Amino acid sequence: MATGQRRSPDLLTRQQMLQKIRTALRKGAAPTASTPSDLASLPDLGPVLPVISPAELVATFEDELRKVGGYTYRVESRHRIAEVLGRILKIDGSGLPARLEGLVLSRNPLLARIRLKEVIESLGISAWPWPSAPGSGLAREDERAYREHCFSAGAGITGVDFALAESGSIVLTSRTEGSQLSSLAPPVHIAFYLQSQVVGSLEEVIEGLAARGLSPSDSSGRSIVVVTGTSRTADIEQILIRGVHGPREVHAVLIEGMAD
Repeated sequence: MATGQRRSPDLLTRQQMLQKIRTALRKGAAPTASTPSDLASLPDLGPVLPVISPAELVATFEDELRKVGGYTYRVESRHRIAEVLGRILKIDGSGLPARLEGLVLSRNPLLARIRLKEVIESLGISAWPWPSAPGSGLAREDERAYREHCFSAGAGITGVDFALAESGSIVLTSRTEGSQLSSLAPPVHIAFYLQSQVVGSLEEVIEGLAARGLSPSDSSGRSIVVVTGTSRTADIEQILIRGVHGPREVHAVLIEGMAD
């Protein structure tokens, strides 16, 4: 009597099993280096989404942002900026809402150009700007204080790197804004942008970031955030809740008549 274990006649070798899987999936053997690629013979399908004309970029961005629960505005003066902020923050002359402890500002240069801190303070609201100039270091105690303001502020105000028309998205980078907390931690996010920052497609965003030395695969510690509408989630019963993982309101304000 043999002492070894007899192999079952139905037991396949690993190679036989893989070959059966390839055959079933109709893939055949793996292509060799000499096998020509079929990619060149595929037809050019063109852009996935229709191309947006330059004249329609802003209107399309606004329409798409409103579809995902955002709000849009256009202003042409500091007086109108104050008016829009009062509307967003629900300031009606009877005093500030109890929840509004102040507004935190990113370091985006556009906010300094429109002297936003002064506009906010003219409404009787505290403004907590980024505590250092772009490109300079941030002291540890200043960073800690800024983070605390981000979590206690009634709203966070930023600029944008790009406004993406095809999806109504706002693209922000930490290189431009400083900390991304100003757009993520407060319950309300207000983003100011220029017409020149509106692009039609995600491909244009990626090309624009690459031209600035940034890319989605950048590992230098900088972050790129694409905001499409408000933060939202739903439980197992599909009850939609806003503001769980970020702002519950997103407002985009176009500053008209201002060049880069």
